[in-house]
Amino acid sequence: MEIILLEKINNLGLLGDRIKVKPGYARNYLIPKGKATTATPTNIARFEARRAELERVAAEQLARSKARAEQLAELIVTLSVKTGSEGRLFGSVGAADIANAVSAAGIELQKHEVRLSGGVIRQIGEYDVDLHLHPEVKSQIRVNVIAEA
Repeated sequence: MEIILLEKINNLGLLGDRIKVKPGYARNYLIPKGKATTATPTNIARFEARRAELERVAAEQLARSKARAEQLAELIVTLSVKTGSEGRLFGSVGAADIANAVSAAGIELQKHEVRLSGGVIRQIGEYDVDLHLHPEVKSQIRVNVIAEA
């Protein structure tokens, strides 16, 4: 199935690229999420008419993501959690917990932007957590997990 990308997608293409993908991927993910449209003659003409607007929106999103990355680079998040013996947590600290803590600090962060490469955090300590704010913008924050007093 041939589609037109409405935004940059990693490992797929850039805004405006006409590519072929499997029909299920286009039908179930790309088109419903607004990331692509089918490459029919009317959609191609509609896309070319909106190209400048879409490029402007993409540039604004990139600029906002870079500004957030600069704010996040200096941030250290401290989470106080209940622990058992030997520093093990009751439960775990996941992406949602980290996103909520950063949002409480005043910088907007969504759960899907937090990448925990080693899985959820289950021990007390300091961790470097990767953030994917935009396909072109990646950042890292320090998360301090301490025992609740």
